[in-house]
Amino acid sequence: MEYNTLLLTKEDGIGIVTINRPQVLNALNTEVYSELYEIFTEIEHDPEIRVVIVTGAGDKAFAAGVDILEMKDKNSVG
Repeated sequence: MEYNTLLLTKEDGIGIVTINRPQVLNALNTEVYSELYEIFTEIEHDPEIRVVIVTGAGDKAFAAGVDILEMKDKNSVG
């Protein structure tokens, strides 16, 4: 399966999930969370993967946290 915000590579029983939004320091938005759920469901059923490493693309940050641009239109209720 292809993902917009994540990359999955496999080597020697290791799955490497890379959050691939380096332009925003890998900030976590709704799409990232949704794709993480999908990719881990895929990994769960993949007999080739025994271990998973989660990393972030780019040189500055693993993940900056929540994407505040996505939250600007929300209130405390949702």
